[in-house]
Amino acid sequence: MIVGILREIKIAEKRVSMTPGGVIAMIQNGHTVLVEKEAGAGAGYLDKAYESAGATIIDTPAQIYKKSDMVMHVKEPQPSEYDLIKEDQIVFTYLHLAADEKQTMGLIKSKSIDIAYETIEKDNGSLPLLLPMSEVAGRMATQEAAKYLEMPQGGMGVLLGGVTGVEPATVVVIGGGVVGVNAAKMACGLGAKVYILDTNLERLSYLDDIMPANCFPVMSNAAVLKDLIIRADVVIGAVLVAGAKAPKLLTKDMLKDMKNGSVIVDVAIDQGGCFETSRPTTHDNPCYEIDGVIHYCVANMPGAVAKTSTIALTNATLPYAIQIANKGWKKAMQDNKEIKRGANIIRGKITYKAVAEAFGLEYSPIEDFL
Repeated sequence: MIVGILREIKIAEKRVSMTPGGVIAMIQNGHTVLVEKEAGAGAGYLDKAYESAGATIIDTPAQIYKKSDMVMHVKEPQPSEYDLIKEDQIVFTYLHLAADEKQTMGLIKSKSIDIAYETIEKDNGSLPLLLPMSEVAGRMATQEAAKYLEMPQGGMGVLLGGVTGVEPATVVVIGGGVVGVNAAKMACGLGAKVYILDTNLERLSYLDDIMPANCFPVMSNAAVLKDLIIRADVVIGAVLVAGAKAPKLLTKDMLKDMKNGSVIVDVAIDQGGCFETSRPTTHDNPCYEIDGVIHYCVANMPGAVAKTSTIALTNATLPYAIQIANKGWKKAMQDNKEIKRGANIIRGKITYKAVAEAFGLEYSPIEDFL
């Protein structure tokens, strides 16, 4: 199979979907790898490193799409790419379709094979290709919150961990999954007082065992959340419903009760955001203010640490990419239920129920194509 590695064109996105080491593994499995010129430069991988690994450097994305059986991205295809995608071409990347009707319609029109990193799912419900970026985003959420609490950044001027004789900041993390745990760990490590909210009692019990003494796992409900955000200096939204739009848990009215100069970080923004006042931002212009509350809603947070993120992402995606390339998408899905669950759009039909429901479109079970 000919596999194309595209340069990211989303604003301030520096990651790349495969390291030179990944290229070597692909070639060892008998595949040809095309890499768009300077695709890895932002993450520290120059074209000569890919050439040394055995890849062919290609000048334009149009040539990559034209020559490749499967294309790989980090972020979703951008509007300028929709018409370049060929019928039956495999598109393997993060898609987050439930929050992006324009992209959904573009992929339907292309009649391509669209497999989303974020919906590849193990039998135990874990999301192996979302995991590494969730770890990065969770840890970054706390770093960014700490920065934007500083007065030069518009914040209230509170040090997250406090100092001797001065109380630390109060951090509320909504969601006890991978993002939430990593955000809470960072905040706890800096000395903040941290509340982590979840609706799963078993998960809360687990968090109570593993988290440090300055972290307080709490059963989430509207009353609890309303009470805690009044005290919060930072609120981190870390809610995920796999493949579907995130629920709006912090409303406009609740925002008015928050402290002036407090910070909210919406890590769920890729899936539409879990705060009613959230809208996607970029690393070039990451924040805006509503009712005195700073909103950080960057839709590709791990892109700011491109080197770490690229290595972590390749570690996770490469085994699946090799299976798809070795067997073809259909046989790979027949042999591996995890890959089958990643199917979002196949030949113009939506095969992921949450995406169909998000836009009121017809759902076609993936089994119909296998």
